Amino acid sequence: MPKVAYSEEDRERVRAELLSAGLSLMARQGIQHTTVEQIYKAAGISRTFFYSFFSTKEDLIVEALYLQQPRILAYVEQLMQDPALDWRGAVETFLQHCCYGEEHGIVVLTIEEQQQLFRRLSEESYQTFRIRQQRLFGQILEGFGIQADTDRIRLFTNLSLTVMILRRAIPDTLPLFVPEAADETVRVQIRAIVDLLQTFRDQPLPSR
Repeated sequence: MPKVAYSEEDRERVRAELLSAGLSLMARQGIQHTTVEQIYKAAGISRTFFYSFFSTKEDLIVEALYLQQPRILAYVEQLMQDPALDWRGAVETFLQHCCYGEEHGIVVLTIEEQQQLFRRLSEESYQTFRIRQQRLFGQILEGFGIQADTDRIRLFTNLSLTVMILRRAIPDTLPLFVPEAADETVRVQIRAIVDLLQTFRDQPLPSR
Protein backbone atom coordinates (compact mmCIF):
# COMPACT_ATOMS: atom_id res chain seq x y z
CA MET A 1 0.00 0.00 0.00
CA PRO A 2 1.51 3.39 -0.94
CA LYS A 3 2.29 5.83 1.80
CA VAL A 4 -0.15 8.68 2.26
CA ALA A 5 1.38 12.11 1.83
CA TYR A 6 0.10 14.53 4.44
CA SER A 7 0.15 18.26 3.87
CA GLU A 8 1.06 20.63 6.70
CA GLU A 9 -2.62 21.44 7.01
CA ASP A 10 -3.42 17.73 7.34
CA ARG A 11 -0.74 17.29 9.98
CA GLU A 12 -2.07 20.23 11.98
CA ARG A 13 -5.54 18.72 11.81
CA VAL A 14 -4.32 15.29 12.96
CA ARG A 15 -2.28 16.85 15.77
CA ALA A 16 -5.35 18.76 16.97
CA GLU A 17 -7.40 15.55 16.82
CA LEU A 18 -4.80 13.69 18.90
CA LEU A 19 -4.77 16.40 21.55
CA SER A 20 -8.55 16.61 21.64
CA ALA A 21 -8.91 12.82 21.85
CA GLY A 22 -6.24 12.60 24.55
CA LEU A 23 -7.84 15.35 26.60
CA SER A 24 -11.28 13.75 26.35
CA LEU A 25 -9.99 10.30 27.32
CA MET A 26 -7.86 11.60 30.20
CA ALA A 27 -10.73 13.65 31.60
CA ARG A 28 -13.05 10.66 31.50
CA GLN A 29 -10.80 7.84 32.70
CA GLY A 30 -7.65 9.45 34.10
CA ILE A 31 -4.15 9.71 32.71
CA GLN A 32 -2.94 6.37 34.06
CA HIS A 33 -5.76 4.48 32.33
CA THR A 34 -5.40 6.33 29.04
CA THR A 35 -3.06 4.61 26.60
CA VAL A 36 -1.29 5.81 23.50
CA GLU A 37 -3.19 3.14 21.58
CA GLN A 38 -6.54 4.53 22.69
CA ILE A 39 -5.49 8.02 21.61
CA TYR A 40 -4.16 7.20 18.15
CA LYS A 41 -7.10 4.89 17.42
CA ALA A 42 -9.53 7.64 18.44
CA ALA A 43 -7.81 9.92 15.91
CA GLY A 44 -7.83 7.19 13.26
CA ILE A 45 -4.07 6.94 12.74
CA SER A 46 -1.32 4.38 13.34
CA ARG A 47 1.07 4.09 16.28
CA THR A 48 4.02 4.98 14.06
CA PHE A 49 2.30 8.12 12.81
CA PHE A 50 1.42 9.11 16.39
CA TYR A 51 5.10 9.16 17.30
CA SER A 52 5.82 11.54 14.45
CA PHE A 53 3.83 14.12 16.45
CA PHE A 54 4.78 13.28 20.03
CA SER A 55 7.95 11.54 21.20
CA THR A 56 6.25 10.27 24.36
CA LYS A 57 2.83 10.04 25.94
CA GLU A 58 4.01 12.63 28.47
CA ASP A 59 4.65 15.16 25.70
CA LEU A 60 1.04 14.81 24.59
CA ILE A 61 -0.22 15.05 28.17
CA VAL A 62 1.50 18.37 28.76
CA GLU A 63 0.23 19.86 25.50
CA ALA A 64 -3.28 18.57 26.23
CA LEU A 65 -3.15 20.28 29.63
CA TYR A 66 -2.17 23.50 27.86
CA LEU A 67 -5.11 23.00 25.49
CA GLN A 68 -7.38 22.71 28.51
CA GLN A 69 -6.35 26.06 29.99
CA PRO A 70 -8.36 28.41 27.71
CA ARG A 71 -11.36 26.12 28.12
CA ILE A 72 -11.09 26.46 31.89
CA LEU A 73 -10.94 30.25 31.61
CA ALA A 74 -13.97 30.25 29.31
CA TYR A 75 -15.82 28.16 31.89
CA VAL A 76 -14.95 30.64 34.64
CA GLU A 77 -16.35 33.44 32.50
CA GLN A 78 -19.50 31.43 31.78
CA LEU A 79 -20.13 30.80 35.47
CA MET A 80 -19.46 34.39 36.46
CA GLN A 81 -22.02 35.56 33.89
CA ASP A 82 -24.66 33.00 34.88
CA PRO A 83 -27.63 34.99 36.26
CA ALA A 84 -28.70 31.99 38.33
CA LEU A 85 -25.47 32.12 40.37
CA ASP A 86 -24.20 34.75 42.75
CA TRP A 87 -20.43 35.29 43.07
CA ARG A 88 -19.99 32.67 45.77
CA GLY A 89 -22.13 30.14 43.96
CA ALA A 90 -20.14 30.59 40.76
CA VAL A 91 -16.78 30.11 42.49
CA GLU A 92 -17.99 27.09 44.48
CA THR A 93 -19.43 25.51 41.34
CA PHE A 94 -16.15 25.97 39.50
CA LEU A 95 -14.08 24.37 42.26
CA GLN A 96 -16.60 21.57 42.75
CA HIS A 97 -16.56 20.71 39.05
CA CYS A 98 -12.75 20.71 39.02
CA CYS A 99 -12.70 18.30 41.96
CA TYR A 100 -15.01 15.94 40.06
CA GLY A 101 -13.34 16.59 36.73
CA GLU A 102 -14.20 13.20 35.22
CA GLU A 103 -17.87 14.21 35.37
CA HIS A 104 -17.27 17.59 33.73
CA GLY A 105 -14.56 16.99 31.15
CA ILE A 106 -11.71 18.47 33.21
CA VAL A 107 -8.38 16.66 33.57
CA VAL A 108 -7.11 16.58 37.16
CA LEU A 109 -3.89 14.74 37.90
CA THR A 110 -3.63 12.32 40.81
CA ILE A 111 -0.59 12.26 43.09
CA GLU A 112 0.84 9.30 41.19
CA GLU A 113 0.18 10.90 37.81
CA GLN A 114 1.94 14.09 38.86
CA GLN A 115 4.95 12.15 40.06
CA GLN A 116 5.13 10.04 36.91
CA LEU A 117 4.69 13.00 34.58
CA PHE A 118 7.23 15.32 36.14
CA ARG A 119 9.87 12.62 36.51
CA ARG A 120 9.91 12.50 32.73
CA LEU A 121 9.88 16.22 31.98
CA SER A 122 13.06 18.07 31.18
CA GLU A 123 13.99 20.95 33.46
CA GLU A 124 13.06 23.39 30.69
CA SER A 125 9.64 21.78 30.17
CA TYR A 126 9.03 21.74 33.91
CA GLN A 127 9.83 25.43 34.27
CA THR A 128 7.63 26.28 31.29
CA PHE A 129 4.79 24.31 32.84
CA ARG A 130 5.18 26.13 36.16
CA ILE A 131 5.08 29.51 34.43
CA ARG A 132 1.98 28.64 32.45
CA GLN A 133 0.31 27.16 35.50
CA GLN A 134 0.93 30.32 37.51
CA ARG A 135 -0.47 32.40 34.67
CA LEU A 136 -3.58 30.19 34.53
CA PHE A 137 -4.34 30.43 38.24
CA GLY A 138 -3.75 34.17 38.15
CA GLN A 139 -6.22 34.50 35.29
CA ILE A 140 -8.75 32.40 37.19
CA LEU A 141 -8.47 34.76 40.16
CA GLU A 142 -8.91 37.75 37.87
CA GLY A 143 -11.91 36.01 36.32
CA PHE A 144 -13.36 35.87 39.82
CA GLY A 145 -12.86 39.64 40.09
CA ILE A 146 -9.89 39.29 42.44
CA GLN A 147 -6.69 41.26 42.10
CA ALA A 148 -3.86 38.76 41.86
CA ASP A 149 -0.25 38.99 42.96
CA THR A 150 2.34 36.25 43.24
CA ASP A 151 1.52 35.37 46.87
CA ARG A 152 -2.21 35.11 46.22
CA ILE A 153 -1.69 33.04 43.10
CA ARG A 154 0.63 30.61 44.86
CA LEU A 155 -1.70 30.15 47.80
CA PHE A 156 -4.77 29.72 45.61
CA THR A 157 -2.91 27.21 43.44
CA ASN A 158 -1.87 25.06 46.39
CA LEU A 159 -5.25 25.19 48.11
CA SER A 160 -7.14 24.37 44.92
CA LEU A 161 -4.88 21.53 43.87
CA THR A 162 -4.86 20.12 47.42
CA VAL A 163 -8.62 19.64 47.52
CA MET A 164 -8.72 18.29 43.95
CA ILE A 165 -5.92 15.82 44.58
CA LEU A 166 -7.27 14.80 47.98
CA ARG A 167 -10.62 13.95 46.49
CA ARG A 168 -8.94 11.75 43.85
CA ALA A 169 -6.62 10.11 46.43
CA ILE A 170 -9.29 8.76 48.81
CA PRO A 171 -9.18 5.84 49.43
CA ASP A 172 -6.72 4.30 46.96
CA THR A 173 -3.64 6.43 47.66
CA LEU A 174 -4.67 7.52 51.16
CA PRO A 175 -6.25 4.38 52.63
CA LEU A 176 -6.36 5.69 56.21
CA PHE A 177 -8.71 8.50 55.21
CA VAL A 178 -12.44 7.83 55.58
CA PRO A 179 -14.01 7.42 52.12
CA GLU A 180 -17.55 7.86 53.45
CA ALA A 181 -16.70 11.45 54.41
CA ALA A 182 -14.77 12.29 51.23
CA ASP A 183 -17.50 14.30 49.52
CA GLU A 184 -18.31 16.31 52.63
CA THR A 185 -14.60 16.91 53.18
CA VAL A 186 -14.40 18.39 49.68
CA ARG A 187 -17.41 20.63 50.33
CA VAL A 188 -15.93 21.93 53.60
CA GLN A 189 -12.56 22.61 51.99
CA ILE A 190 -14.17 24.42 49.05
CA ARG A 191 -16.18 26.63 51.40
CA ALA A 192 -12.98 27.49 53.26
CA ILE A 193 -11.19 28.37 50.01
CA VAL A 194 -14.08 30.58 48.91
CA ASP A 195 -14.08 32.31 52.31
CA LEU A 196 -10.43 33.17 51.73
CA LEU A 197 -11.11 34.35 48.18
CA GLN A 198 -13.87 36.58 49.53
CA THR A 199 -11.34 38.33 51.76
CA PHE A 200 -9.06 38.79 48.73
CA ARG A 201 -11.98 40.21 46.78
CA ASP A 202 -12.81 42.64 49.58
CA GLN A 203 -9.21 43.75 50.03
CA PRO A 204 -7.65 45.25 46.89
CA LEU A 205 -3.91 45.01 46.64
CA PRO A 206 -2.00 48.12 47.67
CA SER A 207 -0.91 50.24 44.75
CA ARG A 208 2.81 50.30 44.02
